[in-house]
Amino acid sequence: MYKRRCSILIIDDQETIITMLTKILEEEYVIHCADNGKDGIELAEKVCPDVILLDILMLDMDGFEVLEQLKNREATKEIPVIFLTSLKEDINEEKGLALGAVDYIRKPFSASIVRLRVHNRLKIIEQMRTIEQLSMIDQLTDIPNRRNFEERIKSEWGRALRDQLPISILIIDLDKFKQYNDKYGHQQGDALLVAVANVFKETLKRPGDFAARWGGEEFIVLMQNTDLAGAQEIAEKIRSSIEKLETMYQGKTVTKITASIGINSRKRGQSSAINEFISRADLALYEAKNSGRNRSCVFKEDA
Repeated sequence: MYKRRCSILIIDDQETIITMLTKILEEEYVIHCADNGKDGIELAEKVCPDVILLDILMLDMDGFEVLEQLKNREATKEIPVIFLTSLKEDINEEKGLALGAVDYIRKPFSASIVRLRVHNRLKIIEQMRTIEQLSMIDQLTDIPNRRNFEERIKSEWGRALRDQLPISILIIDLDKFKQYNDKYGHQQGDALLVAVANVFKETLKRPGDFAARWGGEEFIVLMQNTDLAGAQEIAEKIRSSIEKLETMYQGKTVTKITASIGINSRKRGQSSAINEFISRADLALYEAKNSGRNRSCVFKEDA
């Protein structure tokens, strides 16, 4: 599998330092360079490097000011910065660390020290990213979890408002799941949840469709640039697929279950809030449950 090469941004006003660092690192990493603080900040926002090597003593703007500006910008505040400095006083190192620098490389530097400091920092970043990814996945079903969904809907909701696009949501609840668990046991219940999660993987093919486990036996689906008619079509595909699902119990008994689905869509130009958008789908789900289960219902203002 292809692995993305990490990128390094070097910000230093000495051409010789930029050249040296580039030669040391270019074999392993994608290198970006800026010879002043202002250009460095703009380039950091544009390319979002994995690590920034930043000189402290620069003419137009010193490294401390550059670091402060990087930390105050949404696109760059999480990028780790390693200071490059010839300053010897501990107070300068203390100041840099207090502002958010993650490490120091002192000039004159050796190639091996630079490689090791950068390598070690990137290893930490990779470990943190792995932990973050794991925290966003439901461990039983291997699909996104509620926290992941809550992050996703923020960006999709903002885009829908900005570009005046429709956006739709489904809340899916498995019918009489408690009785299913009581009859077949929790291990079989878990197997069923995994099978239902696979329905979403097989049904939702568009890159913008996003399914997550909402909690317990509830799932949630977010569909960008999808109107009510499109949401109803997808809801029916999901409902029908779950109804047809056959899960074996102890290798000899076929178990089945159905699902109820609540649907809500936000039209172009319609104003509402994320919480209201979700709660309306939840109200539609209650309507589906109360009207007989194994069906989907759309939220209606006058319901």
